[in-house]
Amino acid sequence: MNIISIDRLTITHTDRTVVDIDFDIRRSLALVGQSGSGKSLTLKALLGLLEPSLEVVLEKRADFEFSAGKTIALVPQNPFTALSPLTRIKDQMFITKERSSELFDLLGLDTGLLKRFPPELSGGQLQRVVVAIALGSNPKLLLLDEPTTALDPTSKEVMITLLKSLQEKMGFSILFVTHDMGTAASLCEEICVINEGKVVEKGLTADVLRDPKEEYTRRLIEAEFKTREFRN
Repeated sequence: MNIISIDRLTITHTDRTVVDIDFDIRRSLALVGQSGSGKSLTLKALLGLLEPSLEVVLEKRADFEFSAGKTIALVPQNPFTALSPLTRIKDQMFITKERSSELFDLLGLDTGLLKRFPPELSGGQLQRVVVAIALGSNPKLLLLDEPTTALDPTSKEVMITLLKSLQEKMGFSILFVTHDMGTAASLCEEICVINEGKVVEKGLTADVLRDPKEEYTRRLIEAEFKTREFRN
């Protein structure tokens, strides 16, 4: 698996730079920060989906051509809004019937669900459906926009295990955007913490969680710990 280097990403709005970051994606990288830190803007920039009013400079290096929907695919946060409720699942796959069935098998989904409409599936099933759609093009880079946020703890654990298994089989790299330090630790080998559009800390996930250097990182870790303690 080759390194995907984002040597420079700057996003400017009316002469104010709102994002100015760089990072490498080796196997799996978590981009972590609170709301408004620049995570979503970064995802949209990589997909080429930012509005024209924003000026973007993106300098990147990879062994493939960046192409949204082909070499780069997105798993959105909310599968309920990502899928048309009035269209059967099979008609939203945009790949062959055989490939759809193959991906459903890999994701532990009954291929009979292909004939159903999204409202007939559970939240966990729908999340796996959007993963199947994203993987339909055999992407080199899979962007994950907090896809486990709406899942209960058991379903979240299943999804993380599944994504790791799929990565082993298909060889894609992962950029996981989240505010959840716990899930980032479970899924990603490396972490990049951003705040107000700037990188404040990055490194191996285990190292950053064990010995954070920045106060902002420590606050994120402490907030996750308190949330887990409250849930228990």
